Amino acid sequence: MRLDWSIAQRFRRYRASGDGPAQGFLSFISASSTLGIALGCTVFIAALSVMNGFSQLLENRFLQLIPHIEITAVDGELDDVLALVEQVTAHPQVKTARPVIKSQAMVQQGSDFVGMQLQGVALNQSQPIEQYTDAESWQKLTQPRQVIIGRGLAAKLEVDRGDTLTLLVAEQNSFRQPRRIQVQVAGTFTFGGQVDHQLAYTSLATARELAGLEQTAAAVEISVRDIYAAQSVAYELGQSIREHVYLDHWMRAQGHLYRDIQLVRLVMYVVLSLVLAVACFNIVSTLIMTVQDKQQQVGILRTMGMRASTVQRMFIWHGLLNGLWGIVFGILGGLTLTASLPALFAGWQSLTGESLLASDVYFVAEIPVALQGQDVLIVTAVALLMSLLATLYPAWRAARLEIVQSLD
Repeated sequence: MRLDWSIAQRFRRYRASGDGPAQGFLSFISASSTLGIALGCTVFIAALSVMNGFSQLLENRFLQLIPHIEITAVDGELDDVLALVEQVTAHPQVKTARPVIKSQAMVQQGSDFVGMQLQGVALNQSQPIEQYTDAESWQKLTQPRQVIIGRGLAAKLEVDRGDTLTLLVAEQNSFRQPRRIQVQVAGTFTFGGQVDHQLAYTSLATARELAGLEQTAAAVEISVRDIYAAQSVAYELGQSIREHVYLDHWMRAQGHLYRDIQLVRLVMYVVLSLVLAVACFNIVSTLIMTVQDKQQQVGILRTMGMRASTVQRMFIWHGLLNGLWGIVFGILGGLTLTASLPALFAGWQSLTGESLLASDVYFVAEIPVALQGQDVLIVTAVALLMSLLATLYPAWRAARLEIVQSLD
């Protein structure tokens, strides 16, 4: 065993078992630094896990309904939608391409009107919204003038399956008076957030009838394999498409959500790193007091031939032990807190009767967490580096102690 490591452990054990007010205060400062590092690591890991959870939720859930890329006809009607779908699916980054017709509609409710977006989708293709409704409701869309509406919209309109809605729909590229059409509610879907209060789905055939289109579509929604490559893929598709179209991608339309998450993550990195820095500052205080307390022992070791570099390493190890124990306890606490967050979140909501994530605003009812090993490694590295930096000055002071003055 290395001499500097062995003596550092002895100093720590002696301090822990020492008597007197000086030793008690030194032990308190040391324990405070260890506890501070542990709490900092715990909160750091838990906070990053929540950010990862929201980021994954954005990728795997929200972007299911939001097209990664959308091609929209300039004049409201694509010339040859099947040829366009075939062309874009030939791109190696494109996963699926689905024709769609989007119309803004007003639902008459007594003397009031409620706005919604009606989307006509191809029923012969797999649609993301299918998993948020039942098979019977989805199958009924094959019948004329059937719609599936969000549960929030259904509650606002006070309608259920089988009820009739009166829609006011404007024809594409027309300044005529909106058409008044009656449709039947085939069922509802539950996705969460504002989607449940704004969207309705129907078949392409019904959407064409409502919008006054021929056998075509108004847009093509595209899903790509790498969602963060959507902008470059949209640019490449725009270079190859000869038809006059608008191209949009999710990073421009909804990218603020992703940027907000990344901004919060960056702020958390900075703030929690400062918390760890403050906790590690106690290591400086502990080591300076330890150096003053151990001057005679250091002087004796120097007279026995111990080099200054060994003394320096001895106090570096002594300070790092505080940081290492804090990191170990912090990682264990972070893993435990991360695993318990959903239950704690649900318990708080059950106790208070209030939802911290309002269902009409957010598309999630419980707090999402996703623990990633790289985050644990980053937190460990940051805490270890700060602990090491905190030991350098006191250890350097200990190595520069004059032997004669130390023995006085």
